[in-house]
Parts: sequence; C-alpha cells; structure tokens
Amino acid sequence: MRAPIRQRRFVRLRAFRPREGEEALDFLFCRGIHSNRSRAHLPKLVLLDLKLPKVDGLQVLQEVKSSPECRAIPVVVLTSSGEQRDIVESYKLGVNSYIQKPVDIVQFRQTIKTLGFYWLVVNRPPVSNKRGDRP
Repeated sequence: MRAPIRQRRFVRLRAFRPREGEEALDFLFCRGIHSNRSRAHLPKLVLLDLKLPKVDGLQVLQEVKSSPECRAIPVVVLTSSGEQRDIVESYKLGVNSYIQKPVDIVQFRQTIKTLGFYWLVVNRPPVSNKRGDRP
C-alpha cells in the first residue's frame, strides 16, 4: 500500500503564459516564434481561458485534442464563463476539467494550488516514449 500523498508547499513549475490563442497554439505545436522549441518537451498541463484574442479558447482546445501529439495533455479550462453552452462545448471537445474562476483572489490562489496538486502530483498520465510522444 502506498503512503498517503501530502500536498507539497512548493512545486517548481516552468510556466508559459501566451497573450492570445494563436501564440498558445504556436507554443504547443512548435511553430512561429516557438519553432525552435523541442517537441520532446510537451507541457504536463494546459490551463486554458476561453476568452482569448485572435483564436478563442474553444478553437485552441479543438486543435489540441485533435492532434495525436498533444491529445493526451490534460487541458483544464479555467475561465470566468459559467455559461452552460461553454461547459457543454468544452467537454464535447475533450476538456479534462472545467473550472469557473473564483472572483476572490484568495479562493483563486487556492484553486490554482489544488488543481496543480491534483494534475501534477496525484494524477497518473500515460508514460511518454523516447520521442516525447504520448500514446
């Protein structure tokens, strides 16, 4: 039996925060200004806002989940929208979780810590092969 997992106080993460949806796709698919980024280092988690300029979050989600190289990456929608149509469409496109952003900053920080702990510590993703692809 495994010992219980304790939430770590600090988890070191490298984060990339694109300014808009097109930049997010360029980063994920190593194109444009991110064409020199290695495809072997896919993100372990994508936090996605639906309200992005140029290419909206639902379009980003559709491209990520349609791609054999990226579809196994967990995508969590973290957005201000509580619209049922956004929730339904996100799950139709393959989102792993949908969270409406808390307005209160303390609750927001706790939400980020909790979801980071779950997806990066507790969750067991598929094992990558040598090329960085996921099954």
